[in-house]
Amino acid sequence: MIRPLLLAGLCLCVLTAPANAAGIPALTGKYLEARTCEVFTGPCFANADTGLAGTNGIMAWKVETGSLDGVTLDGLSVVAVVAASETLGLKQNGDGKALLLVDSRANAEQRDALVRLARRLGGELTRNVIKVESTSIALDICECKQGGCATLSAGKAHIETRCIDDRHDKTCGNEWALYPPLSKSVEARAAVAVEHSFTGKELNETWKDGERRGAYLGTFTTR
Repeated sequence: MIRPLLLAGLCLCVLTAPANAAGIPALTGKYLEARTCEVFTGPCFANADTGLAGTNGIMAWKVETGSLDGVTLDGLSVVAVVAASETLGLKQNGDGKALLLVDSRANAEQRDALVRLARRLGGELTRNVIKVESTSIALDICECKQGGCATLSAGKAHIETRCIDDRHDKTCGNEWALYPPLSKSVEARAAVAVEHSFTGKELNETWKDGERRGAYLGTFTTR
């Protein structure tokens, strides 16, 4: 009876070893974004924004657990404040620029890893980084049933969201999440940005927006 048990144990080791040796553990965490155009929208609203609004946005990632390139990032955050040449949500053909706000608690190695994470998940929007700045970052996403409440405070960047109300936030009866989230590797739901603002000078423009169905919140997972 002992031998079969030993064989079973050896089989278990063989089966589980590849998963443990597969490389860097997955990064998982919370995600929040807001932009100066509607993301939960019907055709009439989308047409009103296209080419006229929505060139500014903020993306925020908070790592819950995991590492990047061997650097542990548990509990640290990074924020990308972006200014694009076209309405966010459409294909970006023109130049854009990004300011990266990195968690002030990160050491030099973690700071570099957070910058790489933002570049990787932000894609084209974070390719042209004009400045990296350390600051305190507080990103909170509620675990309530509706799942639409979140706040971000990161130096000069602020976001506050609430759930989309079917009775008051839907006006033409044909709204849906038209534009996908800006970040890669994200599962998120649309929300109303009660407040969405940036007051820095690095992008040569500031904005203060509010009560717009222009936010997404959820989770991200990547390797």
